[in-house]
Amino acid sequence: MRAILASVVIILCVGMPVSSQVAPQTVNIAVNYKEADGALPPVWTYFGYDEPNYTYAPNGKKLLRELAALSPRPVYIRVHNLLTTGDGSASLKWGSTNVYTEDAAGNPVYSWAILDRIFDAFTEAGVKPLVELGFMPQALSIHPEPYRHKFPQESVGSIYTGWAYPPRDYRKWSDLIFHVVSHLRSRYGDAAVQSWLWEVWNEPDISYWQGTPEEFLKLYDVSVDAISRAFPAARIGGPDTTGAGSAKSAAFLRLFLEHCTHEKNFVTGQTGTRLDFISFHPKGAPKWMGDHVQMGIANQLNSIEKGFDIVASDTGWRRIPIILGEWDPEGCAACSAQQYPQNAYRNGPLYASYTAESLSRTLDLAHQKHVSLEGLVTWAFEFEDQPYFAGFRELATNGIDKAVSNSFRMFGLLGQERLNVTSSGALETANIVQSGVRGAADVNALATRKSREVEILIWNYHDDDLAPPPITIDLTVAGLPEDLTRAVMEHFRVDADHSNSYAKWKAIGSPQSPSPIQFEEIESAGQLQLLNSPSWEPVKNGAASLHFSLPRQGLSLIRLAW
Repeated sequence: MRAILASVVIILCVGMPVSSQVAPQTVNIAVNYKEADGALPPVWTYFGYDEPNYTYAPNGKKLLRELAALSPRPVYIRVHNLLTTGDGSASLKWGSTNVYTEDAAGNPVYSWAILDRIFDAFTEAGVKPLVELGFMPQALSIHPEPYRHKFPQESVGSIYTGWAYPPRDYRKWSDLIFHVVSHLRSRYGDAAVQSWLWEVWNEPDISYWQGTPEEFLKLYDVSVDAISRAFPAARIGGPDTTGAGSAKSAAFLRLFLEHCTHEKNFVTGQTGTRLDFISFHPKGAPKWMGDHVQMGIANQLNSIEKGFDIVASDTGWRRIPIILGEWDPEGCAACSAQQYPQNAYRNGPLYASYTAESLSRTLDLAHQKHVSLEGLVTWAFEFEDQPYFAGFRELATNGIDKAVSNSFRMFGLLGQERLNVTSSGALETANIVQSGVRGAADVNALATRKSREVEILIWNYHDDDLAPPPITIDLTVAGLPEDLTRAVMEHFRVDADHSNSYAKWKAIGSPQSPSPIQFEEIESAGQLQLLNSPSWEPVKNGAASLHFSLPRQGLSLIRLAW
């Protein structure tokens, strides 16, 4: 008997943690075409990057065109360094336009050539700028030397050089902002500029701003005044602080909002400053576990929740739309997986499934907190002159799309009218905010409808990048026309074997100088792929039933049309 009891204890002790990591073998997902659940706003159509000079590189232009083609809805691009001094040469976490210099007598000299190349590329691709007015030109900085940093030869913490300091003359800064906005308005026209967004600086609560909080509030007021004089119809926002998960960042966000709504304006002397949208930057925290990556989605969602709580705490703030100006799994896009092994998730489908998971939960939090969510900026683009699949946080490598790009292609195929969805494998948002997805996987879905079409996005997400057996999805789509007998199904997939250029690159030997034929193979693998050929599926009594397997970190987009 003692032996039997000991055996039972061993089985329970060994079995419990294993079973906690495994979702049910079969997950039932139900969608009803007749049960609308509000609008699905196109919040994901925002992207950004540090290096503005990559914008007009051939691969940069190619990627911009692809981003514009993701969706019929506008795509916005936010970049750093639009006012930074330099010759236009780019490197990691660096860029410049040389917009502002001064002559020997201290008079302003404006140069538009590089800035125009950037905005011309935006316009030609069909994307819209979210114009970030920063950083400080060398001639205006109170601490101009050293100016250009040496990352990655030196640490990330060394990048905050002369460009991060306040202006020595706020009047000259005001004139600079007025001239920049006036030039862009003149070059691209009111009709185009009307739809652009404008903001001042980046993450002033940390070392990106080497002044005091009060000096930043003055910079914001001076900038808003200059933008408004140059183009009164501009939409202006901020403060683009880091995530509200830390006490310091939360305090700075509150300080800024209080200033904009209740305190004296540094320019007008009146109460308040224009604030057309509120922005902050929630980030996750992945870890390297020795043999795999473990994502930290709870860190990102906790930061989002706390920021939403701050905005919702004041009736005046609650009515202002929110754009999460950098919304990412972690902080440093230009830090490779070679230096930081936890960044290995970026090459494959985990980044795609994380993006779907965090999109869904961010929407949930916005709904729960009764705030207006307008945009989520994915801080990822492409890097020039870097190895293939080096593990940078990017949408494409050397002109080849990564798996994460296909998650956005899936989002672009969704409709704007959301449907109610139930999933037996879904976790509670509150639990994920608290603890992440560390036990059972989150098997969840978003569904939308169009005329004579329904779209269902399903994902199988877990923080730990491990590969247990796939699960079976039993999907029921009800509420279809009663007289319908069949509907055509398209099943798009992102996983280890589909829509995954990294897997193809490894399969052909991980070439760093692929031949033209190899490049074409890898490039093709980076596009969104069907799991199977389109098929006609039976519909009985207004319902269709579909069954398929879905691996861990996989995404499926089902499209039924009739």
